[in-house]
Amino acid sequence: MFRRTLMVLAVLAVSACGSPGPDTGDSKLTVVASFYPLQYLAERIGGDRVSVSSLTKPGAEPHDLELTPQDVVALAQTDLVVYLKGFQPAVDEGVDDQAFDVTASADLSKTQEGAVDPHFWLDPVRLQAVAAALAERLSEARPAGAATFKANAAAVSADLATLDKDFRAGLTDCSIRTLVTSHTSFAYLAERYGLRQVGITGLTPETEPDAGRLAEVSRLVRAQGVRTIYYETLVSPAVAETIAQEAGVSTAVLDPLEGLTDSSPGQDYLAVMRANLASLKKGQACP
Repeated sequence: MFRRTLMVLAVLAVSACGSPGPDTGDSKLTVVASFYPLQYLAERIGGDRVSVSSLTKPGAEPHDLELTPQDVVALAQTDLVVYLKGFQPAVDEGVDDQAFDVTASADLSKTQEGAVDPHFWLDPVRLQAVAAALAERLSEARPAGAATFKANAAAVSADLATLDKDFRAGLTDCSIRTLVTSHTSFAYLAERYGLRQVGITGLTPETEPDAGRLAEVSRLVRAQGVRTIYYETLVSPAVAETIAQEAGVSTAVLDPLEGLTDSSPGQDYLAVMRANLASLKKGQACP
């Protein structure tokens, strides 16, 4: 209740001061993305016609995002907020009806334990659809930039199509099809490329598995010849390492791309996804 009150007061303060100015056609469109994959798309598609920032700081866990009153002021003053409804509850509370929710274009068809899986961006094909929708939304907000947004979206789509092609080629003949991950972030990727994801924990990375679950996964690793258990960059590897030691297998990083850090295996979405592909090819015994 206290946080909600702060948000309301912040928005009222902004309303008293005024709202973003009219579309002059030449001014940069200010865009706030709620977390990294949406920031990446906004920067690529917007080019030099937009100024993009992210609510989630590098190295922070986006699920845990909390908005300060200053953040709410920034949201109210920006031209466009791009977010994924349900992924970051604080953002859902802080945006208005003019924000762009990418849920429909992302096609969130996967569920885990009754909850919708939000990690669509790990499937390049789904990210293509979001890129096209975002280009349209940017064009509505700044019609003078429509040609630029369309051309940039086409370039992003071509890059993602190449990435998808490389993943298909790289993962087609893997001898190990079971993908064991520290938590279930990779369902869309697994479905797209014919892998079967087994998560040690569910969608929430902070959840600690009990002894029964650890034993169950350890037995599965042995029975199915799994030789690598993957952990994430923003989550402790302790659970993955425990099972790996018990089962006598290796661990490796598989980055869910919720944010970039200094330890990320690449400097942007495409580079990290290609690092993920290399990690998968080695860990899943692909030729």
